[in-house]
Amino acid sequence: MTRIINRTPSKFGRIALACLPFVLLIAAYMVASDARLAVNPNDKLLPSFSSIADGIDRMAFEPSRRTGEYLLWVDTLASLERLCLGVGISALLALMIGVANGMIPYVRAPLAPVARALSLIPPMAILPILFIALGLGELSKVMLIIIGITPMMIRDLQLRTESLPEEQIIKAQTLGANSWTLLVRVVLPQVMPRLIEAVRLTLGSAWLFLIAAEAIASTEGLGYRIFLIRRYLAMDVILPYVVWITILAFLMDWALQKISASRYPWFHAMQGAKS
Repeated sequence: MTRIINRTPSKFGRIALACLPFVLLIAAYMVASDARLAVNPNDKLLPSFSSIADGIDRMAFEPSRRTGEYLLWVDTLASLERLCLGVGISALLALMIGVANGMIPYVRAPLAPVARALSLIPPMAILPILFIALGLGELSKVMLIIIGITPMMIRDLQLRTESLPEEQIIKAQTLGANSWTLLVRVVLPQVMPRLIEAVRLTLGSAWLFLIAAEAIASTEGLGYRIFLIRRYLAMDVILPYVVWITILAFLMDWALQKISASRYPWFHAMQGAKS
């Protein structure tokens, strides 16, 4: 008798099982929405799909009466600019500091404790400080993302660098490699796929910090719009915005996964062998 832990679904089975939770969630929403609307046709908590479609059309395909802009796309562009800038800077800092911490003891001694301490500070707790020190502009929102995800990425890349086989480092030095050659030819090729994985794992946190910053002080952005219209209980707009944020995050994660698989197939082959 084959144990269940040794059985794997077919390709079609994996797709069906992946879709099943979403189908059940949609079905549960439809049942709950119909029940509430049957009692109160003006209920706003669980709007019908037709109301949600009207909300999407109003935000995405009709210009605003006040500004003439298509609000969903303006908000999306503003949020993506802040997110990409924050995540990009965080990845660059994490790569430089994380690899330096892992390779150079004289760098690791002063910087590793700082990174460890910063990673334990709740980023939301320092949001008021950022607004006071940096103002309510774009800089404070980007800095919240950087402070929120960079320390954890630094620690991740430091551990990855330190875990590189010592034999590789010794062989490279025996063959005459200097520190720069060792970094470029031995360390970076093995650390870069881990950097992409670290970015993927912190995307959810980055979105969280972005939405929080936009909700408090902003004039455009996905988080700003959600918290602006919450006072009207406009769930026909809030729900599509939440779903849209989820889709954007999924697409970013998928794109990073494809880039990593294309550039570093050996890394994914190793991960598959381990699993």
